[in-house]
Amino acid sequence: MASKPARPRSPHLFSGPLQIHYRWSPAMLASILHRVTGDGMATVGAALFVWWLAALAAGKQAYAVFVDVFTYTDGRLNAIGWVVGVGLTFSLFQHMMSGIRHLVLDTGAAFELKTNRLLAILTFVASTLLTIAFWLVLTGVI
Repeated sequence: MASKPARPRSPHLFSGPLQIHYRWSPAMLASILHRVTGDGMATVGAALFVWWLAALAAGKQAYAVFVDVFTYTDGRLNAIGWVVGVGLTFSLFQHMMSGIRHLVLDTGAAFELKTNRLLAILTFVASTLLTIAFWLVLTGVI
């Protein structure tokens, strides 16, 4: 009886003890984070915006509850306020930088591996620096 010939495996399947056939690259991470940040801003940002509008419409007490979730009594951001604020800000800048990268790729440029990798890394550097600068300005440090 003849044995079946070995068929090629898909690159996303494992072989051996959980060995992946491909290596992670900055371009892969930038592409995945572009989708994640877009979805995160759409869901979390929209939910917070609707909650804020509902709190405004419901009156002073409801708005005070909304503000109390994210700030201390003196108006400074608490831990939840910092995580949500910095997270949404980083998401905005990362999505924007990745969108600019995709715009460059859509022109047919930067498909060379080294250039593509460099642009992907620059999206992380730029979004991190823009987030830091934004919060330094917002908090009055600069």
